[in-house]
Amino acid sequence: MTSDLVVVTKYRHKCLTKEILNRLKEIIENLFSKWKCILIEFNGEADHIHILFEAPPQVQLSKLINNLKTVTARLIRKEYSEYLTKFYWKPYLWNRSYLILSSGGAPIEIIKRYIQEQNTPDD
Repeated sequence: MTSDLVVVTKYRHKCLTKEILNRLKEIIENLFSKWKCILIEFNGEADHIHILFEAPPQVQLSKLINNLKTVTARLIRKEYSEYLTKFYWKPYLWNRSYLILSSGGAPIEIIKRYIQEQNTPDD
């Protein structure tokens, strides 16, 4: 199943830099390989990320997303702790909620183009 996941930073703080987005992509690619998922497209803006991916039918999306948010938050907070303390004084990164859409209706190329056109931070 192909899904589009949107995860927003806590309080929509604009704390995701280009460097952090690149690191998030690396972490997510590694994580998805363990879940036997395929990353189709990844991008984001300063306050959210978009992930277009395929997951096998036996994968429980809620568990995958919980794992993704936990692992990415832990590693990013650890690796960029000094920078992120300007935004969060508690160990936050992601908002508790997320948006997941199945993309059976729209062609994958349209969704990929939308994700690619996100206004990625320059720094």
